[in-house]
Amino acid sequence: MINLPVLVLNYSYEALNICRVRRAVVLLYQKKAELLENGSGFIRSVDRDFMVPSVIRLAYMVKRPPHSSRKLTRFEIFKRDHFTCQYCGRSTRQLTLDHVIPRYRGGNHTWENVVSACVACNRRKAGRTPAEAGMRLMHQPSRPKDNGFFHVPAHYIPVRDEWLKYLPR
Repeated sequence: MINLPVLVLNYSYEALNICRVRRAVVLLYQKKAELLENGSGFIRSVDRDFMVPSVIRLAYMVKRPPHSSRKLTRFEIFKRDHFTCQYCGRSTRQLTLDHVIPRYRGGNHTWENVVSACVACNRRKAGRTPAEAGMRLMHQPSRPKDNGFFHVPAHYIPVRDEWLKYLPR
């Protein structure tokens, strides 16, 4: 129960993050946040009961940078490419990162040069460019678009219907 997701809102009701119930209860106990939506159930301590939060709002404003850029991580690359190999189109969770222009040939570790590839395609391409390996990219890699709003992972949305009124449409 303490690992359930909790939506964290800024003082201005802007979605900031998702944390776990344990962290949310600590913020509530320290009076750094207020409870907006109650989850289901209670967490009992020695001397008090805490409602399991589903949505909390911070008691202070958190300043966010004007352009929130996503970090270049494995998960973000896989998410950008929809967990599909960019060479054969197979959708799998067993993916690797592939540099379109290999790093030893001067290719950079950037959004425009890194794609998701299944293990078989990554081995087949090896240290060559796609043209040399006789392979084509399904989509040209690019930096993901960011509209400045917090993106809630899709696997949370069906579970937490009470979050929808706080998220941008």
